[in-house]
Amino acid sequence: MRHRVLGSTGIEVSELGLGTWGLSGDGYGAVPEADQDSVIERARAVGITLFETADSYAHGGMESRLGRRLAGDDAAHVVTKLGTDRRANVPRKRFDGPYLREAFERSRERLAHARVSVVLLHNPSVAAVERGEATTLLEELAAAGSVKAWGVSAGSVAVAQAAIQRGARVVELAYNAFFAGDLRQLEDEIREHRVGVLARSILSYGLLAGLWSPDKEFPAGDHRSDRWTRDDLALRIRQLDAMRLTVGGEVPSLRALALRFALANDLVSSAVVGPRSVLQLDQLVRDGGSGPPYLPPEKLNALRIRLREAGVDS
Repeated sequence: MRHRVLGSTGIEVSELGLGTWGLSGDGYGAVPEADQDSVIERARAVGITLFETADSYAHGGMESRLGRRLAGDDAAHVVTKLGTDRRANVPRKRFDGPYLREAFERSRERLAHARVSVVLLHNPSVAAVERGEATTLLEELAAAGSVKAWGVSAGSVAVAQAAIQRGARVVELAYNAFFAGDLRQLEDEIREHRVGVLARSILSYGLLAGLWSPDKEFPAGDHRSDRWTRDDLALRIRQLDAMRLTVGGEVPSLRALALRFALANDLVSSAVVGPRSVLQLDQLVRDGGSGPPYLPPEKLNALRIRLREAGVDS
């Protein structure tokens, strides 16, 4: 497993990070507890050192599991996200200082002896960031040595920009071959402020693995059933043809191409993947290939041209 430095934080992390939303059972349906443990242990065995989670995943259960499995592992870095209050009947976003401080203490207790290296605000609005209450609290936690760095898991360019202006040292963004525009728009600011980037949604929730038919249906409890209309999904699957011409030789599959597209961007500190089984994790580790160049420049440029011609703004 190769490593990269997380912006200006000084934290060295594996170029693949283990995301735990899917593993928690919240987004795609239940995962047996034994399988959750096996994936975490396998990630450690293959050299993954960045573990991404949130206090809302499985109502804090995933933080507790990471706390148990990573106890005593000095190489492991946990990135957790705060700002979703699930104690009420209807979950709501909260970024007021007292709530976030309490939420952080609960997270730290659940994570126990695992190292909480980075805390991110979990999909805040621009107003919540600019209000300053949340960012001031995270600055205080960093100054006290409770965390090494803070940042934001951003759903838009504007949120990321607001956080960077307030001193965020890490941003987490959706970034993949079908959704590359946000990171491209932020490139100058990220380089200027030396912000670490965690890239999520590398496979666009499984779409870019290229295994679905146009009439794909998702089971109850799977968030993807509400993410695309049938027509949207059919269009996206047709657009995958623009990627297929790049597959071959050292790039054995669409899944490998999608992963290497993210790894080829030097702004990306770690590509956060979300396997729900050891088999999926091992496939993703192999898909990363033997190292740079992850995609030769000529192949990457040709891919971008074909995606634009297919109507994908990559």
